[in-house]
Amino acid sequence: MTKRLLIVDDEERIRELVQACLEDLGGWDTLTAVSGTEGLKIAQTEPIDAILLDVSMPDLDGFAVYEKLQENSATQGIPVILLTAKVQGSDRARFAQMGIAGIITKPFEPTSICNEVTNILGWDD
Repeated sequence: MTKRLLIVDDEERIRELVQACLEDLGGWDTLTAVSGTEGLKIAQTEPIDAILLDVSMPDLDGFAVYEKLQENSATQGIPVILLTAKVQGSDRARFAQMGIAGIITKPFEPTSICNEVTNILGWDD
């Protein structure tokens, strides 16, 4: 069965790039959201296998979105991968404690993002 991923990022070109890579290289279905609020609505109403979530967004940042996902029994089981430009060692430990599946740092290599997602989530073809 084809995996379905939700991409939540306020930057259009990043959303489009990630979407193209996941669909063309990974063969996965994708949905996109321009804001944390929109991402939460989609996650609550659509079957999603994983979420790629930008940390820095204007309305709700990635951490606020993640906390809201965790508060909802319908969405708390969806693995979340953070997309972020700024990651320090202390952040990685905090993300792991929060239960975040993994981190993909920006800028990322478009051709390898599918492999990164597969490795983080343990999806083997």
